Amino acid sequence: MKTCFEFGAHRFKPEKSGALWWPAQATLIVADLHLEKASYFATSGQMLPPYDSQETLLKLAHEIDSFMPAQVICLGDSFHDPGAFERLQTETRLRLRRLTRSVEWLWITGNHDRVVADDLGGRSASEVLIENVCLRHEAVALETRLEISGHFHPKVKIRQRGRSIARRCFARTACKLVLPAFGAFTGGLDVRDAGFTRVIGTDCSAIVVGDYGVHEFAV
Repeated sequence: MKTCFEFGAHRFKPEKSGALWWPAQATLIVADLHLEKASYFATSGQMLPPYDSQETLLKLAHEIDSFMPAQVICLGDSFHDPGAFERLQTETRLRLRRLTRSVEWLWITGNHDRVVADDLGGRSASEVLIENVCLRHEAVALETRLEISGHFHPKVKIRQRGRSIARRCFARTACKLVLPAFGAFTGGLDVRDAGFTRVIGTDCSAIVVGDYGVHEFAV
């Protein structure tokens, strides 16, 4: 059963949760937590169950317990908006601080969130280079180095038992790898959408993690 894939000269293990495990670096990578998305919509009268942050952090804690990483990297948009940190409930804020103190933690800043390292622990950067792999929030179309990013929340439509369903996926080209959103209340952009292919390109495959292994589809 296939459980890993190659990207460049590196081997990665994708998780159904949307997390990416880099064994050689003992690093767990997640993208687009979008914490406090529900409370943001509540400010405009759109009421969603206010449990997205707790659910997302519980899922993240489970991945940390499973892999025992030396480092966690969050690829930006960890918070849904600039005011999200102030809306965190005390219990949720304490849970997040416990996580950032348990392991080396890197916040990559995204287009939604501000620098939070001073408040929550860890350190912040706009991007980081590890083993010639650039990790940033949003892919750069003309980037020629290997690049791991988030931002687009990729998903793909697949046929299953006679019907079409949308599944979130890891999107891969020869030099780009885009992670699905890890957050509980996050939508997605189809990998065939022009907004996605304009930056990522059309020579792309979708990697879907199912109950029986990892499946890759040319798109």
